[in-house]
Amino acid sequence: MTSKLSLVRGAIEPALLEHTIGEALLRAARQWPKQEALVSVHQGIRWSYQDFAFRVDQLAAGFLALGLKPGDRVGVWAPNCAEWTLVQFATARVGLIQVNINPAYRLSEVEYTLNKVGVKALVCAEKFKTSDYAGMITELAPEIATSKRNELRSARLPDLRAIIQIGGAPRPGWYAFEEIAGLATGKHLAQIADIHETLDRNDAINIQFTSGTTGLPKGATLSHRNILNNAYFVGLGMGLKPGDRLLIPVPLYHCFGMVMGNLACIVHGAAMVYSSEGYEPLAVLKTVEAEKCTGLHGVPTMFIAELEHPEFDKFNLKSLRTGVMAGSPCPIEVMRKVIDRMNMTQVGIGYGMTETSPVSFQTAMNDPLERRVSTVGRVQPHLEVKVIDPEGEIVRRGEPGELCTRGYSVMIGYWNDREKTAEAVDGEGWMHTGDLATIDDEGYCNIVGRIKDMVIRGGENVYPREIEEYLFRHPKIEDVQVIGVPDPKYGEEICAWVKLRGGETATREEIIEFCKGQIAHYKIPRYVKFVDSFPMTVTGKIQKFEMRKAMMAELGLAEAKTA
Repeated sequence: MTSKLSLVRGAIEPALLEHTIGEALLRAARQWPKQEALVSVHQGIRWSYQDFAFRVDQLAAGFLALGLKPGDRVGVWAPNCAEWTLVQFATARVGLIQVNINPAYRLSEVEYTLNKVGVKALVCAEKFKTSDYAGMITELAPEIATSKRNELRSARLPDLRAIIQIGGAPRPGWYAFEEIAGLATGKHLAQIADIHETLDRNDAINIQFTSGTTGLPKGATLSHRNILNNAYFVGLGMGLKPGDRLLIPVPLYHCFGMVMGNLACIVHGAAMVYSSEGYEPLAVLKTVEAEKCTGLHGVPTMFIAELEHPEFDKFNLKSLRTGVMAGSPCPIEVMRKVIDRMNMTQVGIGYGMTETSPVSFQTAMNDPLERRVSTVGRVQPHLEVKVIDPEGEIVRRGEPGELCTRGYSVMIGYWNDREKTAEAVDGEGWMHTGDLATIDDEGYCNIVGRIKDMVIRGGENVYPREIEEYLFRHPKIEDVQVIGVPDPKYGEEICAWVKLRGGETATREEIIEFCKGQIAHYKIPRYVKFVDSFPMTVTGKIQKFEMRKAMMAELGLAEAKTA
């Protein structure tokens, strides 16, 4: 009798939602008109569902007044704010395709993004942290200063016509965000209903650029059906219900913020709560208490920052119940602390990627604690996943291999890039994730690491996650990341970057001694580097390739030669 194969299918109930995002908002406004929909603490904004839906339609009508038509691309380049979310729903309401632009992008990146997908109108903040968005756009399109509004003709940004600024002083050729709704007439408002009838749930509605570690970013194109259903099932999985208040400190430009946060709230009648423009642990703690938030999202590094904040014990977090930790593998010890110290008894782990809208696996609220802290749960409804070897054969349960996902959540494709789409999604509709995973006999998935992050030391496959989990047990270690660096003898050697708790000191020898006799000798780090932080993306994903480059430079290492 053969062992079960690593192929699992999700439940077929409840049924998929078969309507558009605009329809979801209309339903929410009818069902919960007076309930709070959006609270932006740093902006002093509180809108009910009725208010929010009204403002969305006013902005949508304004977009139509600019001459935008269904299928046109509208970029949004801003930190977390109410305007970002108005754009998200206003574009969906009239069939415009929202293009999410990473708030950390600089000149060449934003130029590439705007041109790659042909953005016609851009909504951008004046500035955020060290980013001068208005200055960068002016540098790319100096013609704006002498152009009529909505008539930009730029040599470097040939498709862009209108630029809309959130906040800041007036600029020649630019619209202020507040002006857009005022451009609309009764005719434009009437058009919204007409367009609404023509929209299809399978229409492209959102483009998100994946921050690939090599090559240029790719525009993952997602439909109403992709992201609305993923939001629905993520919300169900975390027990989100009408009247809940979900704090969303993760960036809205990413699926975590706009799908698992904003859209999940709209579908389930919860309030979207923003604590600050960018992530600030103290603002999160203050907002949870002041707004009596019942849910909190975050990547592991965010939860670590909150738990380790010197003022953590001053705040009453008893209102918290649920939330999702995702974005990168969650250390088991961190998960335990979130449940015990933050009162998040129903918190779960989510796993996925932008190209799958994003979540494929999620732990359930009634999963045993051990399952919730050591796996990413089971497959979501209406999806199927498999784990394959390098030849494409499905491996047996418990064996590692590449995780592949198929179903409603798989993206339409990378915008205007058939070749890259075909590399990622095969002829049978399977999205190849690039992640190494195992699936056990009960269908629970464990992410072992990225295929490209796996270290091969002396012929042994070493999964950094396993070493990280062990080192997290050290009482002095707050966070740790493990990478492979080139080695002439073994091909690769193990390197650990260690962030110590405040006030603690340690030596390389102490860390190595902690490992001896506990993990296999070939897994013990040869190099230990003590750091205050890790290179990471805006969404909190650790950039191990940057760590590897830095260590190679520091140690004077070259890539090991391979046959």
